Amino acid sequence: MAIVDKARSPRRSDRRRQPHKRVSSLVPYLYILPFFVLFAAFGLFPMLATAYVSLTDWSLLDVGPGHWIGADNYQRLLHDPYMWNAARNTISLFVLSTVPQLCLALVIAQLLDWTIRARTLLSMGILLPYFTSVAAVTIVFSVLFSRDFGLVNHALHLVGIGPVDWPAGRLTSHFTVAAMVNWRWTGFNAIIYFAAIQTIPRDLYEAAAIDGAGRWRQFRHVTVPMLRLAIVFTSVLSTIGNIQLFTEPLLFSTTQGTTTGGSGRQFQTLALYMYEEGFRSFDFGYASAIAWTLVLLTAVAALLSYVLGRRIRAED
Repeated sequence: MAIVDKARSPRRSDRRRQPHKRVSSLVPYLYILPFFVLFAAFGLFPMLATAYVSLTDWSLLDVGPGHWIGADNYQRLLHDPYMWNAARNTISLFVLSTVPQLCLALVIAQLLDWTIRARTLLSMGILLPYFTSVAAVTIVFSVLFSRDFGLVNHALHLVGIGPVDWPAGRLTSHFTVAAMVNWRWTGFNAIIYFAAIQTIPRDLYEAAAIDGAGRWRQFRHVTVPMLRLAIVFTSVLSTIGNIQLFTEPLLFSTTQGTTTGGSGRQFQTLALYMYEEGFRSFDFGYASAIAWTLVLLTAVAALLSYVLGRRIRAED
């Protein structure tokens, strides 16, 4: 009997440990549970609710939910000239802000890598615009690009160019809004590129220098190819941010006395048009359809960037 008890004792101890192992296996899930709870409450549920509202004729002025109309709001989008105007403005602002922003960020990051003294101080200075209030940035740029007393028009006057009414024109207003976006986000992207440059093996630069390549040839043929994944990452962030561009056009429009992106909607974006329909015209169903259009555009942009990133990894 003693032999049997000794043989069974390990099994009994294993059985006692099983509940403890089960609890231990649940601990990691408990750590991440708050995120999924908050996401379900403030992310997933609003998205599903917005999808439902986009299929209804729901006005914020009416009491109770709207009635079901199916895809009528989306069909209305296809024939809405204001929506297509906002889409063109969004694409134009995307081109004017994303491309110069990322190119300038690359150059700044490389200059930071070449700088030996005060590198940390320079990095902090470049990142400061990211922490600046958007409202403050908009007010400052509105004054800078003012038609009568702006510093930009004063500088143009010194070279013989007459005053430009920056908010009034489509291209000039796009340039002004893009300047705000570029000033605020270029440093953020530059820091990302600078961190990625630090991971590049220095042997590559030494080999390029032995072959006679100068600093800018090293930048073109070593730094840029090695930063392809970082460039894809920042491109995704910039694409998503510009598709959803809202605060800068709204505040800049407010300084001009409107909330529609200029008197002629010359710099109204899709997000700003969604705001107008939802909280100015109180057409909640139509605004929800615009919101889901933005979601789909963002998803397509993210998917394309993901496919591009996988191809780059496969080439490496």
